[in-house]
Amino acid sequence: MDIELTEGDRRPIFLQIAGAIRAAIARGAIAPGDSLPPIRTLAAQIGVHANTVLQAYRELATLGAIHSRRGSGSVVTSQPIADGERRVLADGVAQRALQDADAHGLTVSDLDAALERLRVRSRA
Repeated sequence: MDIELTEGDRRPIFLQIAGAIRAAIARGAIAPGDSLPPIRTLAAQIGVHANTVLQAYRELATLGAIHSRRGSGSVVTSQPIADGERRVLADGVAQRALQDADAHGLTVSDLDAALERLRVRSRA
């Protein structure tokens, strides 16, 4: 599982991890019934303490996105991502895009134009 932590992201690391997993579920990259990596494995992959990943998994369990059992691991639930959750995910992506654009001297108009080009390409 590829999880990238963003240096400029002000959210706690565990929320960044939970957000990345929720986004992967929303995209369909992780499907209901799929197992998530063991806590220690994921922690080693992304270079954080295992307790940070544990906290992220607990957050996801609280949201109903995963089901965790000690000794059995964590599994994505069959519960679909609600529209409200989709909006939250989209807002987070947009916020990070704006921060990244600002860091590179780009404007909102530049991002709008890029999104339109991508929409046109995806329809072709």
